[in-house]
Amino acid sequence: MTDEFMQLVPEHRSFINDLIEKGVIDHYVVTMESQRVWITINAKGKREVKKILSKSPLFKYWKMEIEELFVIDGQHYRLPAVQLN
Repeated sequence: MTDEFMQLVPEHRSFINDLIEKGVIDHYVVTMESQRVWITINAKGKREVKKILSKSPLFKYWKMEIEELFVIDGQHYRLPAVQLN
């Protein structure tokens, strides 16, 4: 990671936070070990995903693979467990 890259990170985080707050991004995950990012985006298709992500200041550094998800499930998508008082 170059100094130029690191200087763009705060602006990129603001961009991602804005998309999370607007409900465009559901999950944003970064691993330092493999330097990969996983993003779950609500969009109509791959073209729209690329259009959204192209506005990131870090876009020129990315090698992207965009895949449409068929099923996404997890604890956060379930109703909370009922607890009787």
